[in-house]
Amino acid sequence: FAASALRLGSADGAPSLGTAARFAVLSAATGGNGAVTCTDASLKGSIGSSGARPAVVLTRCALRGMVTAPVTPRVLADFNNAYQALEANACDQILTGTLAGISLAPGVYCFDDAASLTGTLTLNGPSSGIWIFLVNGDLTGNSFNTVMAGSARPCNVYWSPSGAATMTTSNLKGNVLAGQAVTITGGSFIGRAFATKAVTLTTVAAQGCGLFD
Repeated sequence: FAASALRLGSADGAPSLGTAARFAVLSAATGGNGAVTCTDASLKGSIGSSGARPAVVLTRCALRGMVTAPVTPRVLADFNNAYQALEANACDQILTGTLAGISLAPGVYCFDDAASLTGTLTLNGPSSGIWIFLVNGDLTGNSFNTVMAGSARPCNVYWSPSGAATMTTSNLKGNVLAGQAVTITGGSFIGRAFATKAVTLTTVAAQGCGLFD
């Protein structure tokens, strides 16, 4: 990512998720170490994990979807290809700060360091607009709200930290493809939560893309 952050130009575009697209949650940890935990939460969408079924722990989790564990090697390959495709995008703008009160048009946005977000971010554009956020480190959100304006669609938004993604009492929209774990606690989530490590959902109302968007 560090190299791409220095390249300003047009976006290569949103990646193809391939067979991974059918999941709302995917833990793609190597070595069959995938793990998903859903506690006191609701999830409209399917769960996938590279680990065995016992590593998907649902406790008072209202799931409207299927659990596939382990997923096929093709799903893991498609996730990895999508993650690498996101990282290959050239940055249109380098961002700093919490993004509170900011409105952004479609484009590729990069953080040179970890991103700590709060307040309300508005994404304003047409239904075909694509937003890509590349973070060189961890992505964290505390009382962070994503608002779609115009005809913008949540499932056309991509968040790709090289580290972990951690959202607390936030209302995040978009596809998260994280280089480490994804943890979402409280608030709401619309999109996909994909990680190279574990995915943990706690007291969150989550809704996937596809059949449910």
